[in-house]
Amino acid sequence: EAIGMNPDGRFPRDPEPTAANLTELCTLVRDTGADVGFAVDPDADRLALVDETGRAMGEDLTLAFAAAVVLRRTPGPVVTNLSTSQVLNDVADAFSVPLTRAPVGEINVAEQMIAERAVVGGEGSNGGVILPALHHTRDAPMAAALILQHLVDIGGPPSSAAARWPSYSIVKEKIRFPREALAGAYQMLEEDLNGATLDHSDGLWLAWRDRSTWLHVRPSGTEPIVRLIAEAPNEDGARALLDHATGLLEGVV
Repeated sequence: EAIGMNPDGRFPRDPEPTAANLTELCTLVRDTGADVGFAVDPDADRLALVDETGRAMGEDLTLAFAAAVVLRRTPGPVVTNLSTSQVLNDVADAFSVPLTRAPVGEINVAEQMIAERAVVGGEGSNGGVILPALHHTRDAPMAAALILQHLVDIGGPPSSAAARWPSYSIVKEKIRFPREALAGAYQMLEEDLNGATLDHSDGLWLAWRDRSTWLHVRPSGTEPIVRLIAEAPNEDGARALLDHATGLLEGVV
């Protein structure tokens, strides 16, 4: 079964393959008894998953599942961006391979993958999987093939695949913020949210508790806004961290 197969030049939904935009696909998966649902964006470099119950799973699990397939057969370094879920670290740890984080952006991840000779990588934050054995760009059809192989490997549906790994919650926000005030804002966040591991390669990234809780604050490259992403083992923790950081930044402006 498929949605939007009429080639009339119009994409059938809002292009972002986020949970809010996948209600029709979720319903189709439930109504047809499908094992899995796949959603892409207009240029087919992002892949989001819907499990067998019709639940949108989020894009980070796309990269986690794909990485598990590759690492099971070819263990080696993994590269992702700073805004990708900790679940990819859990997958890398399970196969005893190193994981490196690069600034957000396909080109940044691809260049780091080449430098690290990574066997798999991508941007979990947008469901983008890169398989160097094929090419160094995000590729949703290739990712879908890896996901199907993963389900064969585990002998179960997507919900069973997800249950094999720790669960995390990611929340996101964006606020208008002047670029000239960023340096001072980063320093304020570091001082207020002390005890964190820091990364300044792409805005400010702070992590705590074996990196199961983290905050990424980075400016947009095209408009005067700052994007904030927080992850924690539960939604309340992630939301509390995000709201606290957002409040601090709003106090600056």
